[in-house]
This record gives sequence, C-alpha cells and structure tokens, in this order.
Amino acid sequence: TDVKNVDLTGDTKIVETFRNRFESKVVIIATGVKPRITKAKNEENYLFDKGISFCATCDAAANTGKTVMVIGSGDAAIEEGMFLTKFADKVYVSVIHDTGKMDCNEIAKGEALSNPKMEFLWNTVVDSFEGDGHLDTVVLKNLKTDELNPVKVDTCFEFIGYLPNTEIFKDQIDLTDRGYVLTNEIMETNLNGVF
Repeated sequence: TDVKNVDLTGDTKIVETFRNRFESKVVIIATGVKPRITKAKNEENYLFDKGISFCATCDAAANTGKTVMVIGSGDAAIEEGMFLTKFADKVYVSVIHDTGKMDCNEIAKGEALSNPKMEFLWNTVVDSFEGDGHLDTVVLKNLKTDELNPVKVDTCFEFIGYLPNTEIFKDQIDLTDRGYVLTNEIMETNLNGVF
C-alpha cells in the first residue's frame, strides 16, 4: 500500500498517500490480511513465484505430477493439502504436533490421514529453504531430536495463519492482541465515523 499517514481521530478523517491527501467524514477500513510466514532461513529468497505459495487454488494445476509440501495442520492447511492431491503426485505435510495430533476438524483429519498421496512429517518445523534460484528442498527440523531432514519438493505451500494489515491504525483504534480491528455488532470501531 502507498498509505503513509492516517489520522482518524478528528471529525474529518485524513488519509495521505505518497501522491494524494483524502479527507472524509467516514472511513471504512478494509485492509485485509497477509499470510504468516515461517521466518525460516532463506525463506525470503523463494517467496512469490520462486517456490513458496500461499494459495493451492491458484497454483495446484502448475504442480500436476509434482511433489509438494504443505506447512501447517489447521483446517486450511489440511483442506488445501487434500485439494493438492488432485494434481500433485505426492503431498508432504509438516506438522508441528505429535503423531496424529492436528489443529483441523476431525472429518478433514480422517480424510487426510487416509489419503494415500499425503505423507505426514510429525513434530517438524521448517529450518531452511534451499535451491538455486527456485526452491527445490525444504529442510525440516524434528522438534524432539533436532534432526534435520531435507525434503525435495517442487513447491511449498504455507498455511500457518494470517496477519492483519492494521499496523497503521494501532495508535488510533482499538485492536485485539492479534491486531484485528475491534468493532461492535454494526461494525463501528471505537472512533465515530470509522467502520
């Protein structure tokens, strides 16, 4: 975004970008979220079309016949992982929890565990991402043994949650401890004219 300054506290709300200044009586905040990343070594080298993806619907067909990895075990991770099995030959799933424990609903868990194209790598987190210009290996660290396990993949899909794009509002409107905008039942924030 090119917003550089926001003042929502007065009767006239002001939003300044690098090119314009907007004034209004009412502002609707619709800044969305961004995917949470692992912050593992070398991750920034493979974001955005270099091997790490955040959307199975967008990138599944490009992985037809390939090997992919899913990071996460919540509903989104497991459901997106199952969708990927319609295209990929193999879907590894890195799960931070002990064997059999997942954060998704029980129906998705049962279907995923019985899917022959899915292989679960329990008690693991990403230690690093590796490749020459494009991701080709995800190095997983076992949380119990500290053993490193390099896994060859064509694409890695990260489904470990989202971060709200609300940093610019943090000193003006009430946010939850996770950064989401607090509203009442009609979507009003703590500031008059800000929804």
